[in-house]
Amino acid sequence: MSTSSVEAGSSERGGAIKTLIPARIDRLPWSKFHTRVITALGVAWVLDGLEITFASNMTANLTDKATLGISARASADIASVYLIGEVVGALVFGRLSDRLGRRNLFVYTLGLYLVANGIAAFSMNLVWMDVCRFIAGMGIGGEYAAINSAIDELIPSKYRGRADILVNGTYWGGAAIAAVAGIWLLNPTHIGINLGWRIALLIGPALGAVVWFVRRTLPESPRWLITHGRAEEAERNTRQIEEWVRSNGHDLSDVPDDKAVEIDPNRARPSLWQVTKILLATYPKRSVLGAVLMITQSFLYNAIFFTYALVLGTFFGVSKGDTSYYFIAFAIGNLLGPILLGPLFDTLGRRVMISGTYLVSSVLLVASALCFKAGLLNATTQTLCWVVIFFLASAGASAAYLTVSEIFPMELRAQAIAVFFAIAQGFGALGPTIYGSLTASGSKTNLMIGYLVGAGVMAIGGITEATIGVKAERTSLEDIANPLSLVGRASQSISDMRDSIQQGGGHSAPAAS
Repeated sequence: MSTSSVEAGSSERGGAIKTLIPARIDRLPWSKFHTRVITALGVAWVLDGLEITFASNMTANLTDKATLGISARASADIASVYLIGEVVGALVFGRLSDRLGRRNLFVYTLGLYLVANGIAAFSMNLVWMDVCRFIAGMGIGGEYAAINSAIDELIPSKYRGRADILVNGTYWGGAAIAAVAGIWLLNPTHIGINLGWRIALLIGPALGAVVWFVRRTLPESPRWLITHGRAEEAERNTRQIEEWVRSNGHDLSDVPDDKAVEIDPNRARPSLWQVTKILLATYPKRSVLGAVLMITQSFLYNAIFFTYALVLGTFFGVSKGDTSYYFIAFAIGNLLGPILLGPLFDTLGRRVMISGTYLVSSVLLVASALCFKAGLLNATTQTLCWVVIFFLASAGASAAYLTVSEIFPMELRAQAIAVFFAIAQGFGALGPTIYGSLTASGSKTNLMIGYLVGAGVMAIGGITEATIGVKAERTSLEDIANPLSLVGRASQSISDMRDSIQQGGGHSAPAAS
């Protein structure tokens, strides 16, 4: 048994680093430190939920001549500009997160969002608003890549699934807050029409500013530091984390020497071409899995979310001023799914829970579509149907982000998240357009067919997970996918390790050379 973590490799091994740090992190019990991690980092999804909901609901305010006086189309396009910014930010900052570190990026991207959205609240014209919202979107898009990576690398393996799913699910906490606040802020009878939407845009920066200071106290991921040759700093950060855990009254056992891995930092910086090759050639099944899960959940969510108020108004006669009340229930159901079901992704397992949530929500959507067409639903019962459906679908959708963040090598983790996020957003953008047209037709038959298609899309995601899903629950990241910089494990010789890598042994597909 040993508590030693980092040893410099001999010159014959090219300066490789032998370390127990991954095993030391994974053996930790849950502590206040881990709660602080998910609280400080999870705010990104709360902010995104705030922004999307406010952007969807403030259209009427921005078209009034007393405010920006822009067209309804231009007002609606502000949300699209924000989403495009998210995609650009994810791709740009995702690569930077793999190169410059998780901590640097989750501090800088939140700062970018705070400044840009704060300035957007004082917009005097459409160009000002679009530019600021695009930059704010870039900040949040960068958050997705950096934060999922940091959570996976800092949270012990036995808690990683529920923590990641909970954090991703807090999007709906932000959406619920925005829906409640919007009832007052975006109603001209309660507050001036040119003031409420500006205050709404400042809520996110106000919340983010508080959390930004907490984030600055979090350590850099020791796993990332090791792969970049910063062994002494990785050791200091790991010891600090262990001391925080001990200060909460936990005793920590030593870690066996055979849990050590050997890392060559010179192999930790893949080029864009190498990243593409690894995703498509080394891990083709995992890339298909990630793409399918992300695309299917994004398509269905955007289709329902962005046409929610339109459906309630067109088919159930709900006034625009009352749709927020229905949306609050929808958001709460989406939030409770990840909270209550999240632990099962670590106990029953990823494949069972992801495929189950996708497939059961698909079946329920078919049933609700048939009831809708038969005229058996009213605004309340339709909302209850969606609450139940998305209680399950929300947990599955959050698990899609978890999947793409843990099944690829650490050196390209953030970039993989960014790529699949961008793909999902592209396909997800089709949902509102298609379902908006079906709803505008006023035909229940047309919309029912649309819902059946959406159910089929989710079923594809569930079947794909059931077929090629990766067993990742309660498993070290280094065992799910060999790091590109891995040259050996203490439990086997370096030559055996290289043979295993070339033959695709262990829990992962072969690592790229």
